[in-house]
Amino acid sequence: MTNPNHWSTIRGLVAWLDEQNGRSQQEITLRLLKLTEESGEVAQAWIGATGQNPRKGVTHSAADVADELCDVIVTASVALASLVDDPGAHLDAKVARIAARPRTP
Repeated sequence: MTNPNHWSTIRGLVAWLDEQNGRSQQEITLRLLKLTEESGEVAQAWIGATGQNPRKGVTHSAADVADELCDVIVTASVALASLVDDPGAHLDAKVARIAARPRTP
């Protein structure tokens, strides 16, 4: 999420969900489970893009897969923003820790 306006959009989505559904533990659980659904759509699009299902053939494009991956990112961001006060800072800190990990060939 390189554009700060993205987090503004995410906060707006969280506020809308909170207004519609509240923010109970059950609601947060459902927001986390939504990631599984979105990940499944990535898999479905990739299967369709590679024509892995011979009955259906090629049904998706690489752009479709990319769109589904973006849905996963947005859904994960909404879940993160539902759990922590500053999701951007939390993500930045995590990425920094990952970047600092040693890499071996």
